[in-house]
Amino acid sequence: MLADPDKPVGRVQIRDAQEAARALGQSLVVLNGNSDERIEAAFAALAPQRVGALLVGADPFFDTRRERLVALALQHRVPAIYQFREYALAGGLMSYGTSITDMYRLGGLYVGRVLKGEKPADLPVVQVTRFELVINLKTAKSLGLNISDNLLSLADEVIE
Repeated sequence: MLADPDKPVGRVQIRDAQEAARALGQSLVVLNGNSDERIEAAFAALAPQRVGALLVGADPFFDTRRERLVALALQHRVPAIYQFREYALAGGLMSYGTSITDMYRLGGLYVGRVLKGEKPADLPVVQVTRFELVINLKTAKSLGLNISDNLLSLADEVIE
């Protein structure tokens, strides 16, 4: 897992991923990605550690480096999953997460309500409930991976 353990949200993601890995009888290698240099070093460390796949944590820092992360995953031939569909559109293997469009739409609705006079403290907490799975078959083929028909049928979008 590529994450930033210095951020509270990064620590929560790491903890949750470690619990999930333990429940599946898997081990989790956490790679620190809180700078460009550490990201480069993290990818260089993948092969010696025999990492079979990479989970890129949810982090705005990573989002601003989307193309580089996707390029490094392809260069090091590691299957990777990301939080937003934009990573899969940029050539990443797959993404699973909320829709940025839905998040901005909900944020805009909140702003509109505040501008119409509602007090922010009176507004309910709302979370995006739609998650989308996007699979990039071109990337899968370039990595020599076969994606099962079952998984493809669950995908919201398949990039061919």
